[in-house]
Amino acid sequence: MSTVVVVPAWTRRRAFALVERNFMIYRRSVTPLLNALVEPILYLLSIGVGVGMLVGAVPGVQVPYAVYVAPAILATTAMNTAFNQTSFGVFARMRIEKTYQAILPTPLSVTDIAVGEVTSAMINALLTSIGFLVLMAVGGLVTSAWVLLALPASLLIAYAFAAGGLAVTTYLRDFPDFQYIQLFMLPMYLFATTFYPLSVYPEAVRPLIQALPLYHSIELVREPALGRLGWDLLIPVVYLLAFGSIAMTVATRRMTRMMLR
Repeated sequence: MSTVVVVPAWTRRRAFALVERNFMIYRRSVTPLLNALVEPILYLLSIGVGVGMLVGAVPGVQVPYAVYVAPAILATTAMNTAFNQTSFGVFARMRIEKTYQAILPTPLSVTDIAVGEVTSAMINALLTSIGFLVLMAVGGLVTSAWVLLALPASLLIAYAFAAGGLAVTTYLRDFPDFQYIQLFMLPMYLFATTFYPLSVYPEAVRPLIQALPLYHSIELVREPALGRLGWDLLIPVVYLLAFGSIAMTVATRRMTRMMLR
């Protein structure tokens, strides 16, 4: 007979205790946040600006290539910041540092821990997104005031990928298993319309690209950044909410099974 896993309830106050704990550690150094900005800045300079000098205006949207690529890199910045925190960070705290084993005797439940980690990741993703958006503005890559919608969008992106990272981490056995994650994350980063529009793909391939969570994340940031708003933006909103909620359910159930057995 299969064992029914009872997922303990959570409260904002208890979950916030873990968020507070994380930021008591982070506030000692801004290095993690700065490191999260290094890679996207390099991509923006090397591809957005460098390759953009050869590409010129992007057909169909008629904006400079760097202006087209920058919002997509902002979306991937939110994704990577959130995902890395709830994958590498949580794995270390769960398997190496045994942080959660020390927390569980307190009033915090496993679900409090999961919600606290995802919330921490969302806050960090928002901070890095703000930093990258400022750099876009300084670099003259902002063409519409609607780009400010990238900030709430980054929170939703962070929620989806932080929950996804948490769920994936519960299946990992050791650090070498992170290589399997990169087999998915890197191709998704390269092909989910980060650097070129969906129209360059053959018709048969487009549905596969549109099924990727990063594709919807990029759409949610790029369209407002280019001043294009429409009801179709509800599609990525619903997609990311559903993706994050399903991942969160999987993560909390598996973490409960692992920690309370």
